[in-house]
Amino acid sequence: MKSFSFLATLTTAHNFTNPTTSLPPCPTPHKPNLLTLHKITFDSRRTPSLVTRCSTKPNADITNGTGKNPSFESDHGSKFLEKATPSSDNYASSSASSSTTLLCSRGLVLDLGPANSWDSAEVGSPVVKRFLSDEEERWYMWYHGSSDQDPSSDAIGLAVSSNGIHWERGGGASVTSTNVAGVVLNCSKDWWAFDTMSIRPSEVVIMSSNIVRASGAVYWLYYTGYTSENVKYFDDSFELDVKNPERFCSRKGEVFKSLPGLAMSQDGRHWARLEGEHHSGALFDVGSENEWDFLFISSPQVVFHANGDLRMYYHSFDAEKGEYCIGMARSRDGIKWLKLGKILGGRKGCFDEGGAVNARVLKNKKDGQYLMVYEGVGRHGERSIGAAVSSDGLKDWRRLGEDAILGRSDGGWDGEGVGSPCLVQLDGEASEWRLYYRGVGSGGRTGIGLATSDGSDLSGFQRWTGFHI
Repeated sequence: MKSFSFLATLTTAHNFTNPTTSLPPCPTPHKPNLLTLHKITFDSRRTPSLVTRCSTKPNADITNGTGKNPSFESDHGSKFLEKATPSSDNYASSSASSSTTLLCSRGLVLDLGPANSWDSAEVGSPVVKRFLSDEEERWYMWYHGSSDQDPSSDAIGLAVSSNGIHWERGGGASVTSTNVAGVVLNCSKDWWAFDTMSIRPSEVVIMSSNIVRASGAVYWLYYTGYTSENVKYFDDSFELDVKNPERFCSRKGEVFKSLPGLAMSQDGRHWARLEGEHHSGALFDVGSENEWDFLFISSPQVVFHANGDLRMYYHSFDAEKGEYCIGMARSRDGIKWLKLGKILGGRKGCFDEGGAVNARVLKNKKDGQYLMVYEGVGRHGERSIGAAVSSDGLKDWRRLGEDAILGRSDGGWDGEGVGSPCLVQLDGEASEWRLYYRGVGSGGRTGIGLATSDGSDLSGFQRWTGFHI
């Protein structure tokens, strides 16, 4: 039966323990009408609130989480075609002693998992959030990973940290095997679903809504789901090698189809999919054949602007223009969306001439402007990170200079390219920014890195090199 909704699941689900608050099972609402969302108010006595103060404790212990981690399941039918196989060499070690190794691993905060683990082949798509209570500080990072045994299929995992630097997969949650430590969401096993082959996180929004009648906040995970369906665009004139997702190989003139999905959780670890209006369970479909986003929808990042006003930023490939573009949609309830069209594309002769993908938007606490970081695609497919600002977060976006704010390193672990940015603003007089990103190195090996910048200069980020005492 095609029915796997969050509300239906929770009426019969176990009581989970939330690291931020305890939530009772949620009854099904009487009417599934358009709903008004509102920002969650945390109880500091029970709930770590979202904060932006930076820890300066380099040796702080990582706080263990609670709850059980689901076992990793892999039961796929047809597969993606092969993607670039990363090297199996131990490229960067957290205990590196030589200056050469330290230089090569500069900025690296999450490496590939151990051999035979679920994320031993690739990691990426970091989504980072920070919480604080009277007793502890906690950082969560959701990310995608794939294994050496099945490198063409991604799952979503969770790592936990006490300072945003040193990460532990799963955060101490009990697991039956170290090979599945940190896995929190796998591909769907329903043949009709849009996410049977691969899933990648795009955003986690923590908010309460009358769609979920609970005493506190609920985690909303927006993600990209992929199937093995190929979409043809019939054009061999593009200089770019068009791929979706990036680094996956497909037949010439075709890309894999992807759509946006939503899952909900009471603790950030145990997730239940919420079916959208599309027949596959996705939130919405691609555009018609004459529209810019008819090939695929990818990286649906969502920003809470105000009560009843949520904004989604996503990307696709505009076959008519021959470039990747970022588009936008708006919603009153986070489930039903209205597309607004393209808001950002490529620039001739610049680092993002091939377009923009994987956008992340947040509101600057200092000046109230909306800041977007995105992955810029070069003329020949090279990847770097750019930034743009807007006064209202809608269509009037202005780039911060002509150059990227972070490019690939010279011979380092991320020497082949950087992308999938996630920006975190830290409060204080200096107003530091943290930029988490996916890096690609020699042989296609990936990792998750960190770069920082002070609040006065967003035009350039420096890779993290250690705490300054």
